[in-house]
Amino acid sequence: MRIIDIIEKKRERQELKKEEIEYFITEYTNGNVKDYQAAALIMAIFLNGMTDQETTDLTLAMAHSGEILDLSTLGEVIVDKHSTGGVGDKVSLILLPLVSSFGVPVAKMSGRGLGFTGGTIDKLEAIPGYQTAIPMEQFVKNVEEIGISLISQTLNLAPADKKLYALRDSISCVESIPLIASSIMSKKIASGAQKIVLDVTVGKGAFMQNIEDARKLANAMIEIGKLAKRETVCVLTNMNEPLGYAVGNSLEVIEAVNFLKGNMPEDLKQVVLELGSYMIYLAGKGPDLEENKVKLLEKIENGEAYQKFLALIKQQGGEISFLQNLEKLPKAKFVEAIYNEEDGYIQEINSKEVGKLAGILGAGREKKEDVIDPSVGIVLTKKVAEEVKKGEPLAYIHANELAKLEEAKEKLKEIIKISKEKVEQEKTIWEIIK
Repeated sequence: MRIIDIIEKKRERQELKKEEIEYFITEYTNGNVKDYQAAALIMAIFLNGMTDQETTDLTLAMAHSGEILDLSTLGEVIVDKHSTGGVGDKVSLILLPLVSSFGVPVAKMSGRGLGFTGGTIDKLEAIPGYQTAIPMEQFVKNVEEIGISLISQTLNLAPADKKLYALRDSISCVESIPLIASSIMSKKIASGAQKIVLDVTVGKGAFMQNIEDARKLANAMIEIGKLAKRETVCVLTNMNEPLGYAVGNSLEVIEAVNFLKGNMPEDLKQVVLELGSYMIYLAGKGPDLEENKVKLLEKIENGEAYQKFLALIKQQGGEISFLQNLEKLPKAKFVEAIYNEEDGYIQEINSKEVGKLAGILGAGREKKEDVIDPSVGIVLTKKVAEEVKKGEPLAYIHANELAKLEEAKEKLKEIIKISKEKVEQEKTIWEIIK
């Protein structure tokens, strides 16, 4: 078998066989297929697409290019949750302890933020003492003991995907539905998931900018799930404005804790309940989705979800006193409000621009090696379509440098757009695809 023949075949819009895809992934991971050859094949895939079977074969080949996490010792159905990324997305901090409180085992490997999107691991590391890099044996043991563990990706999971993603980025071939779908699903399969709930974010602060592309991506991942025998549900959620009010690591931890204590921003509540109802359903713990939402709210009201979150943090070395008294969490030197200058309605809060601004303050990173500041960020006070009066605060900026604070104040005034006319509120949950 020769890579040049595989490139030619895809160039001529022919369907690749499973063995040809496996050969490419194995040899590229090992370094025998060169970057320029892989780039030619990826460009041919970008231009000519892939069938459902090809996309599934690519997914499984990438999943098996490294280690596969075996969670069979947990003895139950493992349901994983993944978000395609967003701004203010603290859903995992809330949802996973909540689902675990039903007796559903939660063994989750999460990533760090990059660019304008936040990462669950950065948020967890804003809690003093919490260990995100622990041995696999301890990871599984934690789930056996308390029903949940959240860690960073310490295994060599889907190394072919890492290589291919970097290559796609460098040759402007990121926006390909088969390549995005296989990238996401290969990591989920490698991390031991048997059933998968995907939060496919849509809008200004998401990878999928419009509902049509989001549907295509969701349908591609559903088909991969079917062919790979992994039941998959995709929930399409709105990411035109930040989710909840807080953007920034400690600030999002605070919002997550307050949510688990019953203070639930409406958009965040809808996303948590929708994803949670499907996770419980797929785990076999509740056949009625609407009833599952009621049960999820009961777990918050009776404090079980919050207690499960404390148990998780304590189990992995975190100081729970910082969660019991949120004033102890790292604080920025400067906290300043920006004020509204006219009566009207919130027309737009561009989530991508808010995420980029939080990054400028130090809450995010442009390169993987960048060090983030857990204390900085932005806390909004309003959502799109809400009425706002002159002189009301629109947001609070948390900063550690005066120059960055002043820059953020000017930029945020431009990002939060006010209209004289009443604005229609968009849906939070766009669609469910399964």
